Amino acid sequence: MTITNDQEFKAALATLDNCQRRQATAYLIRQALDLTPDSRVRAGLDLAVRCDANEAELAVAAGGVNSARVASYTQCGHDANWTCQASHFVARAAQECIKPEISASDAWEAAMQARMARICQHIATGEGTSNREAEAQYRALEEYLKSLETQS
Repeated sequence: MTITNDQEFKAALATLDNCQRRQATAYLIRQALDLTPDSRVRAGLDLAVRCDANEAELAVAAGGVNSARVASYTQCGHDANWTCQASHFVARAAQECIKPEISASDAWEAAMQARMARICQHIATGEGTSNREAEAQYRALEEYLKSLETQS
């Protein structure tokens, strides 16, 4: 399946079951994981890819990710610190990923937060913005879907 726009991207997310959607969402967020130094976010994503993660484990991870999100927001203050904002968006994306049930809408929200993180990075480095992150997400979801095909 080739994904060339957001409509196809959303449709592909909607075809996945809950575990697959959580794994795909974690995979999309991992593409922006380099934008946050917070180990709580990484730990949350490590748990999110496990289909056997139970609600209690997810709740603990959700607490850690929420703390990381709040800390990154607090650190940014009211200044336009784009690097810090990028970290905040990654943590915000991870929040969507560590729920027991992830809807296609939740997965879309996480993808948008991860895109925002990458946009912040581009602004911070003076590169400006483009559609690169959306295209990278399309490729990442395509790769994930192909890996599902090879597993079956």
